[in-house]
Amino acid sequence: MASDFFYPNMGGVEEHVFNLSQCLLQRGHKVVVLTHAYGNRVGIRYMTNGLKVYYLPIKTFYNQCVLPTMICSLPLIRYVFIREEITHVHGHSAFSALAHEAMIIGRLLGLKTVFTDHSLFGFADTSAIITNKFLELSLADCDHCVCVSHTGKENTVLRARVNHEKVSVIPNAVDTIAFTPDPSRRKRDQITIVIVSRLVYRKGIDLLAQVMADICVKYGMVHFLIGGDGPKRGLLEEVRTTLNLEDRIEFLGSLEHSQVRDVLTQGHIFLNTSLTEAYCMAIVEAASCGLQVVSTRVGGIPEVLPPDLIYLTEPTVPSLMEGLERALSDLRHGKIVDPFVCHTRVSSLYSWQNVTYRTEKVYASVTKESSKSIGQQLRSYMRSNVLPFLLVVSLMYLILQVLEWLVPRQDIDIARTYRKKPRKLQI
Repeated sequence: MASDFFYPNMGGVEEHVFNLSQCLLQRGHKVVVLTHAYGNRVGIRYMTNGLKVYYLPIKTFYNQCVLPTMICSLPLIRYVFIREEITHVHGHSAFSALAHEAMIIGRLLGLKTVFTDHSLFGFADTSAIITNKFLELSLADCDHCVCVSHTGKENTVLRARVNHEKVSVIPNAVDTIAFTPDPSRRKRDQITIVIVSRLVYRKGIDLLAQVMADICVKYGMVHFLIGGDGPKRGLLEEVRTTLNLEDRIEFLGSLEHSQVRDVLTQGHIFLNTSLTEAYCMAIVEAASCGLQVVSTRVGGIPEVLPPDLIYLTEPTVPSLMEGLERALSDLRHGKIVDPFVCHTRVSSLYSWQNVTYRTEKVYASVTKESSKSIGQQLRSYMRSNVLPFLLVVSLMYLILQVLEWLVPRQDIDIARTYRKKPRKLQI
C-alpha cells in the first residue's frame, strides 16, 4: 500500500488504507504500507496485527505530499520492494505523489499495480488540468483502477483517459462495530445538529455559515456541534459571535477518529454541505450511529445511502434549509427510522470484509495478466502525448539497471515474513 496519507495523519484515505490492510492481513496476505516520514516518525514501525509501515525519510512539499521528483526516491523504494518481496503495488489517492512514484517504479520492476481514486476533480481550472494530466501519465501503464463510486468511475475514466474495462467500483465501508447508536447521550430539551468535517471551501463551509445563522434564528431549540478544523473556522466563529450564539454553537476542534463516534451519538441530525464528494465516509458513519443525514446531492453521495436514510438537497442555502426543516419536522413527529434499525441496515450494506473480498478479486485478475516488456510499457506512456515524461521514465529505467549492478538484488537481505493463518471470509 503506497500513499502519502497515513497515520498519524487522519482522514478518509488513511482509514481506508489501514482497514483494508488489516483485513488483508487477516486473510493471510503480506501487507506493507509505504508512506513518508511524519516528524520524528521515521523508519519501520509496526501497527495492529503486525502491519509493517515504512516511514521513508522524504520531506513533504505541499499538503502532506512529497515533491514528485520521480528519481530521488527511486533507490529507496526499489530497496523496499525487493527486501519485502512485493508482488503488487496498490497506490491510493490522486493527490499522493508517493503513490504515483511507487506505482511507476513498481511497473518498471515488473510488479503488478493497482490504483484507488478517492476524489472527484473538475476539468476547467488550472490545478485540475495539471492534476488530470499527471494522473493520465501515472495510470497509462497501470494494471487496474478502483473507484469508490460509479460517479467517481466516470470522472476517472474521462479525466485520466483510462479504459473503462480496467476500472472497478468498490465502495468504502465503515466499522459498524465501532460506530453504534447510543440515544441516551442525546439531550432531551434540544435538537442537536452535528457537523464533522474539515472546515475548508470544498466542504461547503460558506453555505454552512448562512444555514447556521438562519436555522438558529428560526428554531430556538436547535444547537450545533461542530467537529473539525480548517481555514474556514474563522467564518463560522464570526457568525457565532455576531449573532451571540455562543451557547448554541460549540466548536470541538480537530478530532481523533476514535472520538468521532462519541460526538455523533450526541446528535439527532448530521449535516453535510460538501460541494464535491466521491463517496463521503462521514455520512455512513453518522447513519451507522443512528442519525438522520441531511446532505448535498453532489458526486457519488446519492449512491451511498437508501433514500429513507438521507435527505438530499442541492448545494444552495434555500435547498439545505428545506432539507433541514423536513428533517426537523419528521424528528418532532416521530417519522424517522429507529437508530438501531438504521445501524442494522448500514451494517448489512457496508463491511470491510466485503471490500476486501472484492479487492482480492482485482488482485487476482491483474495477476493473471501477462507481463509487459519495457518497450510495451514505454509505448503506453507515449499515448499521453507528453514526450518529456517518456524521457523521465526512460531515465528511471536506466537508473534501475545501474542499481542492479551497484546494489544487486541478491545482496539485499530479505525481510522475514510472519504469516497468520487465513481467516475464513464471511460475506
